[in-house]
Amino acid sequence: MSGGSDEVVRFWERLGLPGLIDVHTHFMPEQVLRKVWAYFDSAGPLTGMEWPIAYRHDEDERLALLRSFGVRRFTSMLYPHKAGMAAWLNGWAADFARRVPDCLHTATFFPEEGVERYVREAVEAGARIFKSHLQVGAYDANDPLLEPVWGLLAEAAVPVVMHCGSGPAPGKYTGPEPVGRLLARHPRLRLVVAHMGMPEYAEFLALADAYAEVRLDTTMAFTDFSEELTPFPVAERGRLADLGDRILLGTDFPNIPYPYVHQLHALERLELGDDWLRAVCYGNAHAMFDRR
Repeated sequence: MSGGSDEVVRFWERLGLPGLIDVHTHFMPEQVLRKVWAYFDSAGPLTGMEWPIAYRHDEDERLALLRSFGVRRFTSMLYPHKAGMAAWLNGWAADFARRVPDCLHTATFFPEEGVERYVREAVEAGARIFKSHLQVGAYDANDPLLEPVWGLLAEAAVPVVMHCGSGPAPGKYTGPEPVGRLLARHPRLRLVVAHMGMPEYAEFLALADAYAEVRLDTTMAFTDFSEELTPFPVAERGRLADLGDRILLGTDFPNIPYPYVHQLHALERLELGDDWLRAVCYGNAHAMFDRR
């Protein structure tokens, strides 16, 4: 299965890019990934809809596909749904980054005793990016147990990709209000709002306006799949242009119900220009991760 590699390569070659940087891809222990796929297959309460996995392949084939697309840097987004998982996941992710050098060393956390210790250990071991999933983890970003973690990550300037929007189904702690309270205390936190904050697009764009270190990733936003459910407001399109230096390509590979190239075409049809596409698909992430 080519997965549409030729189309993806044509996209970035036309823009004169060396490839793509995708900040929102999932690699995790096989037994965990199988459970995630089973959840999607069952149309669980956090999805509530049919969600076929487009790239349901073993790890080696998924890596080969990303490389055939020309994805130069990607992540191993993983997250715990309960206490006692995060340190183990971080150990797996550190080993994955060692054996897959084009993957940015990814880590995660959960509000629990010892969280500051293992997050510090991950940062000292070279973690480049963290994942926080408020919906699946069902925790408050303002949990006192996490306060030292946010300070540590802000000081280290390590970005955190956070699923904090209320899509595809709201969680007890999702939405812009708790994230706004977090940022008021930690304004230098490099927060990357996953999925453009859908469906609260405007509110999360406003937070990016207010805090210079807030970014957003494009994961699943603007695609036919998402536009049918939670369309991006046309009135906010100008803000996408204004914040063009703080929007990062994300896709959710492999857990997407359409070909990888569709995310790229969805960005292209916004008609915000080739400079914007170059920044979103490569330049912004390159500036954050690879420039010294």
